[in-house]
Amino acid sequence: MSDVVYLTEGGLEKLKKELFELIDQKRPAVAQRIKEAREMGDISENAEYDSARQEQAFVEGKIEELEDVIKNAKTMPSGNNSEVCIGTKVTVRIEGGEETFHIVGAQEADPEENKISHESPLGASLMGKKIGDSFEVEAPVGKLTYKIIKIQ
Repeated sequence: MSDVVYLTEGGLEKLKKELFELIDQKRPAVAQRIKEAREMGDISENAEYDSARQEQAFVEGKIEELEDVIKNAKTMPSGNNSEVCIGTKVTVRIEGGEETFHIVGAQEADPEENKISHESPLGASLMGKKIGDSFEVEAPVGKLTYKIIKIQ
């Protein structure tokens, strides 16, 4: 990977916790499954052994991915809420009402929780904007006009 990964402080902590759980709990559990499957005898036709080895490969891949992300993570300091940046929550007015989004790094994005990546079309359009700014974003339904009404 080796590119800088932008995260909120909370997002970085969440990834560190996930990495710790994989190393401290999941890795030993998978190793135990492999050991028990080997003790069953012939591993060439042992579905439990094959399944455990596949899980081990997944766990090791996830550990490697998380270590790389954490190593290259850059957390964004809390701003002064004068402009939109990673970590801020921004309330916008759009046709039909208001919506609040939390601007996060790409690793943390979760549209169901209104956490949008700073790299997404809307997130990128919001970056650097101030209260009162209006802008348009091309969406599947056409151009939408947004106005920033609150940054926190």
